[in-house]
Amino acid sequence: MFRYNSRDFQTVLLVFNGTTLKIRTLVDAAEALLSQWPDEDGEEYVVAVKKCLDAIMGVAPANQARQALVAAAKEAGMRVISLAHDAEAGLDHEQNAA
Repeated sequence: MFRYNSRDFQTVLLVFNGTTLKIRTLVDAAEALLSQWPDEDGEEYVVAVKKCLDAIMGVAPANQARQALVAAAKEAGMRVISLAHDAEAGLDHEQNAA
């Protein structure tokens, strides 16, 4: 069983229809998927919902849920911006993924 810590989830920005969602935690990911997602018909979307809920319940690691979220976002045509945190410098760095 996995124990979730918010540090286990690397922040990601999802941009669509003029809206930017900042996803910092598994709970943020679940809320985005269940209440703010533009297209709930995709296969990757279904996988992301399951992985996210599994990670919240502790039966899957947070990084798998994040990977599934990114795949679902790409499937839905969203722009994905990964924020890589440099712990030593205390800086966030943007990494764009198309």
